[in-house]
Amino acid sequence: MPEITNVGTNIAEKSTVIWNVADMLRGPFKPHEYGLVILPMTVIKRFHDCLLPTHEKVLEQYEKVKTLEVVDGFLRKASGYQFYNISKFTFEKLLADPDNIETNFADYLNGFSENVKDVLAKFEFDNIIKRMVESNTLYLVIKEFASQKGYLGPDKISAVDCGYIFEDLVRRFNESYGEEAGAHFTSRDIIYLMTDILLCDTKFDGDAITVYDMAMGTSQMLSCMEERIHALDSETEVTCFGQEFNPSTFAIAKADMMIRGGDPNNMRFGDTLSDDKFKGYTFDRIISNPPFGIDWKREQKAVEAEAAMGENGRFAPGLPKISDGQQLFVLNGLSKLKPDGKMAIIQNGSPLFSGDAGSGPSNIRQYILENDWLETIVQLSTDQFMNTGISTYIWVLNKNKSEERAGKVQLIDASHCYEPRRKSIGTKRNDITDLCRSLMVKAYGEFDNGIYGEKDGIYCESKIFDSVEFGYNKIVVERPQRDENGEIIKDKKGKPVADANLRDTENIPLTEDIDRYFEREVLPYAPDAWIDKKKTKVGYEIPMTRYFYEYKAPEASEDILVRIIGLENSISESLKNLFHGDE
Repeated sequence: MPEITNVGTNIAEKSTVIWNVADMLRGPFKPHEYGLVILPMTVIKRFHDCLLPTHEKVLEQYEKVKTLEVVDGFLRKASGYQFYNISKFTFEKLLADPDNIETNFADYLNGFSENVKDVLAKFEFDNIIKRMVESNTLYLVIKEFASQKGYLGPDKISAVDCGYIFEDLVRRFNESYGEEAGAHFTSRDIIYLMTDILLCDTKFDGDAITVYDMAMGTSQMLSCMEERIHALDSETEVTCFGQEFNPSTFAIAKADMMIRGGDPNNMRFGDTLSDDKFKGYTFDRIISNPPFGIDWKREQKAVEAEAAMGENGRFAPGLPKISDGQQLFVLNGLSKLKPDGKMAIIQNGSPLFSGDAGSGPSNIRQYILENDWLETIVQLSTDQFMNTGISTYIWVLNKNKSEERAGKVQLIDASHCYEPRRKSIGTKRNDITDLCRSLMVKAYGEFDNGIYGEKDGIYCESKIFDSVEFGYNKIVVERPQRDENGEIIKDKKGKPVADANLRDTENIPLTEDIDRYFEREVLPYAPDAWIDKKKTKVGYEIPMTRYFYEYKAPEASEDILVRIIGLENSISESLKNLFHGDE
């Protein structure tokens, strides 16, 4: 894969400059309200700076076609974007008439094309403008954004970098609001790892590629996928689709798509689980970081109704615990993959092993593994995300595995493949550098058992398993009731009556014969036991930690004794100096 370029080292600096507009808002606005001003103003300024070079051309074209019934096509062509503004005002002209700033700013906003107005409506910006007017801050805010340090034109700020500025502003807003700071933020080091895994074996032959993110936030995964595809093949046509539930981040995503020249109608607002905006669609690639550890009570009625539809819905294989809906997003993604489609999705540890045989989570794993769609799971280090320090996993699912991967699953432990950050961002203390990413992508691509990197430093380890190794039969072992004389109690048919207090279960690997296992492992210790075969259930789990566990011998007792004596001597010496130091 090509090296990442144009990463925009000034992202944090630029977003800090923009966020400092909050200095103007102190008093009239509370700290948790600053984002209500800054986020929409940043979007408006990005639109403004993109349109500024063609502004006069658009005004001239508007005068020629304003009497026509349909003018959008002419004005979009004149602006060079999927949007335009026919107001005579620019930020510079707004500042030239401070006495009429409210009226003129309203004229400027009304001059935007309808698709921009739809974006701004999601911010509910009208009421915020009224508050700025009442507090005499509207002019000051516009002046700050109009300064050189507030410039957001595409000649200085790339689409990807501007997207990350938006992400950083959303993070700051959420922090000031007391929300989880990383709810809408996936750092680009993780995104680039996902894109490279999704694309490293892609054969570009001129066909268009569709990409979908079911929980897109501000759409940075989509924009990074488009960037990486074009880095590999500049001629490939990439079409991005996304759905988002948060109004502000959706507005930013739609604005970003418009500025990048894509179809803004492909960015859709709504809850993916209960209000699927892409029914009947399928995609070549899916990349997503949906919420995990969050309940789906709000969507429960709609999800259960769709599950009852069986194969006509997305959730037929099973439903996870109500407290954690992340596996529902996996099922949604699988329902939208083309027959040769591939998905990378981030999850926490719960989908690996939660739920017993026959439960919803286990049935979902069974559905994935028995269809042979699970290609790879990559375990990342802790402290990779800014809102959680727990271990996270990238699941790679492929509906068209290569011949060598058929019936196999690759597990990659990359928990040691990171470099510490000089300065943490929330709980994000570790980064996936270019070296780390290259090791993981190499491990994925070579599909072999082995260690990549230096075992005592930065490295990852790959192991290959047969899919069937993750399955097991859960059997119910019964023991008979006995009377006071120790005799087995039997029913009318002469069969032993089971004693519920002696009932037990055993998990037998699918690779083993149940009866032989029972004869070897159970009957020698309980000769009167039997299997209630009507209660046997198939389960699947992926105990990743167990597969990569390394035994470390405990410290020798002699060494421990030496350390204890040393500590005792040190403490004694300290106490002596404390109480007798002046003698």
